[in-house]
Amino acid sequence: MAAVKSSRSRASAPSGLVAPGSQHANGAADNGAPLADKLKIFKTENFDPDAYVQSKCETMNEKEIRHLCSYLQDLKKASAEEMRKSVYANYAAFIRTSKEISDLEGELLSIRNLLSTQVALIHGLAEGVPTESLSASAERSLEDDVSNVEDREPSDIEKWVIEFPDMLAVLLAERRVDEALDALDEAERIAVEGKQNKALKPAELHSLQTAITEHRQKLADQLAETAGQSSTRGVELRAAASALKRLGDGPRAHTLLLNAHYQRLQYNMQTIHPTSTSYGGAYTAALSQQVFSAIAQALHDSLDVFGDDSAYASELVAWSTEQAETFAQLVKRHALASCAAAGGLRAAAECVQIALGHCSLLESQGLSLSSVLLKLFRPSVEQALDANLKRIEESTAALAAADDWVLTYPPSGARTSNRTANTSVGNQPKLSSSAHRFNSMVQDFFEDVGPILSMQLGGPTLDGLFRVFNSYISLLINALPGSIEDDANAEASGNKIVRMAETEAQQLALLANASLLAEELLPRAAMKLSPTYQANGMEDSRKRASDRHNRMPEQREWKRKLQRCVDGLRDSFCRQHALDLIFTEDGYTHLSAEMYLSLDGSGYEPDWSPSPIFQELFTKLNSMASLASDMFVGRERFATLLMMRLIETVILWLSDDQSFWEEIEEGPKPLGPLGLRQFYLDMQFVIVFGQGRYLSRHVHQVIMDIIERAMAAFSATGMDPDSALPNDDWFIDIAQETISKISGRSRATDREPNSPTASISAQSMSSVRSHGSS
Repeated sequence: MAAVKSSRSRASAPSGLVAPGSQHANGAADNGAPLADKLKIFKTENFDPDAYVQSKCETMNEKEIRHLCSYLQDLKKASAEEMRKSVYANYAAFIRTSKEISDLEGELLSIRNLLSTQVALIHGLAEGVPTESLSASAERSLEDDVSNVEDREPSDIEKWVIEFPDMLAVLLAERRVDEALDALDEAERIAVEGKQNKALKPAELHSLQTAITEHRQKLADQLAETAGQSSTRGVELRAAASALKRLGDGPRAHTLLLNAHYQRLQYNMQTIHPTSTSYGGAYTAALSQQVFSAIAQALHDSLDVFGDDSAYASELVAWSTEQAETFAQLVKRHALASCAAAGGLRAAAECVQIALGHCSLLESQGLSLSSVLLKLFRPSVEQALDANLKRIEESTAALAAADDWVLTYPPSGARTSNRTANTSVGNQPKLSSSAHRFNSMVQDFFEDVGPILSMQLGGPTLDGLFRVFNSYISLLINALPGSIEDDANAEASGNKIVRMAETEAQQLALLANASLLAEELLPRAAMKLSPTYQANGMEDSRKRASDRHNRMPEQREWKRKLQRCVDGLRDSFCRQHALDLIFTEDGYTHLSAEMYLSLDGSGYEPDWSPSPIFQELFTKLNSMASLASDMFVGRERFATLLMMRLIETVILWLSDDQSFWEEIEEGPKPLGPLGLRQFYLDMQFVIVFGQGRYLSRHVHQVIMDIIERAMAAFSATGMDPDSALPNDDWFIDIAQETISKISGRSRATDREPNSPTASISAQSMSSVRSHGSS
């Protein structure tokens, strides 16, 4: 009231009008009349405010009336301010009073309902009994009962039921969530007990249950609104979700929890904008940080509020998977796509590694999303792999078109294998220029592909590299003279232009390239794909001996496939040289049945020596062996296999030449003694110069079969082969002498009479002759 008084002291009331509550009035302040007497006029029942104001304002001029209106406005404002302060100062009392009034209204309503029920019961009883049978005492008894009902106090439960809606409304208004939840739980308990014990009437029970349902829904909506606000985070968000779960709406609470984290993630991601000049790894790192941090926080909140319930865990996994998929699509669109299209395997691998690194942090919390990322990243990485392999293939083909097929040491600064990197220059691999470039690009390729082994791309990587190596082997095969018959076939087979290897040294260089790449360089580079290498890094010299054991089964099979490609090149090489030996440039043959059939009937005995074709075969082997000793250092076995394969090609051609054997066995002229001796000498010559080095058991057996077939053809004429053939020493002596003449070495050095192979060969020849004569 002090505010009102101060206001009134500043603005004095107009004359002729008494202000309520004022200490002074116009013309009345000096007479000392009590305030109560002055206010009596307002307390009368027939007080007319309009007539009162009109009577007072009749003698007032316009200025006084305006002054009165201004005074009344100030008085109204002061009153409102005083009322506001009074309400705030007595808010607790106001709430308590309001609650008491509400409780009183509820009690009155309950009493009225109870009285109505009792009256209805009484009327029902009265209608069921004849009125004349009711005595005056009975009527007095009924009146006493009604009076007792009207005077009965409600029970504590009935009072609580009446007070519950208003109490809960206050708790919700003040956002006292825990107390509201306790109140709802208590109401549920009372409703259950009231129904079981019949302490509550049906109407009261229904009213209570309705109030519980309505206020439970109001609280749930209030909590959902709180959880959905962007400013709600951390403890407040978990508290809202926990309260919703306590209300029995756990699924909604969990969904709201995840949506809150999603909204926050979307807000944070708005600051990450990829540009055409931005680094893909930086964009991936920034995006990964936001996405997987949000997933980790959502996982923490979910476990904190809902535990490890499978239903909520399933929703969390589905939500996390969706976020990871969205993240992967963004990385593919803004980082991996450009890397893959340009063949940037290293950049693509780095983006994948960054994403997987952040994703792996979730695994300690029991959530693994790596498979989701790998599935979506794999096509882009495979595209980058294919682009790199295609680049290696095209670059190597371009170099092969200008390669002079001369073996040299690696260029200065070129990448070498792990083994050759730590050895002297003399032990480094000697390859031609295209093979050096191929090896260098493969080494770089495996360095780039190593970090993405977690994507299980080891198999496709090896398969792709095999295709590239096979393409390079095709180039080497095309470099052999006469390997491409016509341009149409070359175009159909995908052959590219390549420089021809004219000399034997150049042709052997082709084989040196292929064998070194397939047997050493590529398999050692492929070891970078093994888990052991990824765990320990580059292997040292002490571990090289265990390379074979550390190599995975698919790598061993891959190496065998590489060697089969090299075998194809070797077969082409041997077939080409065998054809050069057997056929002339005009298409005639150096190895025909006529050269043996024509010896008999000439009238003179020839100067015995091996046929020119077999001498040329030995000469070629001798020169190739000399070249191979320099080219295949440390890989002499491959050179030996090459020579063995060349002899095998010639002998197998002779064994399978049907026209040759038709003439030997069927005519027109029979095979005579001189022809048989020359044929026997040629085969013995092959055995002698091939023994112990270039003659396999298989080819040796083929030679025995060929000799036996010739002797059988000779026996078919009715003559004894032994009568036409000298002893084996005669053949061996001639063969040794020819070998010494061609090789330029002394005969004693070449013959090696104590050689086990020579002894076996002589015995084998004797056994053939014995078998043929029988």
